[in-house]
Amino acid sequence: MTPIMEIWLQFREILLGIRLNDVLDILVVSYLIYKVVELVRSTRAIQLFKGVFVILLIYIVVRLTKMEMMQMFFDSIVLQVGVFAIIVIFQQEIRRIIEQLGRSSIKDIKLLGMVESEEEQRKNARKTIRAVAEACQLLRNMKMGALMVFERKDNLSEVMRSGTIVDGTPTMELIGNIFFNKAPLHDGAMIIRDNKIHAAGCILPLTQNIHISSELGTRHRAAIGVSEASDAVVVVVSEETGNISIARNGRLTRNYTKDTLLTALEGMLLEENRTNDTQRKLFPRKKGKQHE
Repeated sequence: MTPIMEIWLQFREILLGIRLNDVLDILVVSYLIYKVVELVRSTRAIQLFKGVFVILLIYIVVRLTKMEMMQMFFDSIVLQVGVFAIIVIFQQEIRRIIEQLGRSSIKDIKLLGMVESEEEQRKNARKTIRAVAEACQLLRNMKMGALMVFERKDNLSEVMRSGTIVDGTPTMELIGNIFFNKAPLHDGAMIIRDNKIHAAGCILPLTQNIHISSELGTRHRAAIGVSEASDAVVVVVSEETGNISIARNGRLTRNYTKDTLLTALEGMLLEENRTNDTQRKLFPRKKGKQHE
């Protein structure tokens, strides 16, 4: 019997031995691994995770090279306290998961396949964009400043932790209350994630571009700064002039009205989301002077 035939027979035997419970087991474990990776990517834990991975690689090398002293060190100290150390290191992330599960109802927990359709997502996105445009017009008339960030592919969880979690549906009234000049959160940025106002009062990084006009204040510099560091689309309402601007890819475009803002945001957040990753690579983000 040839080696290929032996491999085929072994593979066939494995396939015939698979039960429904085995398939379910694999799917559940795969989903849990996916959620862990998603959690790690959205937090500072990614750096800690890299460190743990390096330690595991070193341990494997030690085992393969049979370095007895190093192996004894790993077996007696690193591995014994490893689980406890991981719990301590990731305690904030673990606590956040448990809190989210406690706050969520059954209908809020989305398992495999239980996600919004593309049509529903676009419908909710249009509602969010319209609420932002209407709120900008209101704030413009009242000469109140605002800074609103639409999160896209690049994760802004670190920025959100500098503010206060809101988790509310965007409406003109809610946005107006957040940026009312006597409200405690009006000085920071509002972050919109998945068509929800996820956080407010957030602190954004300021741009280091020396070519920025001296006429622009902290809000505009923060808007340009976060758009340089991510693919976010940022809307700014000037407290002094009432002008509405959009920061994107390190550039600032100004003097929008309610209608032109609505059209621009729909083009940036709805139409461009249909482009694939290859098209995005052809048009990388650039840093430069703002456009008036």
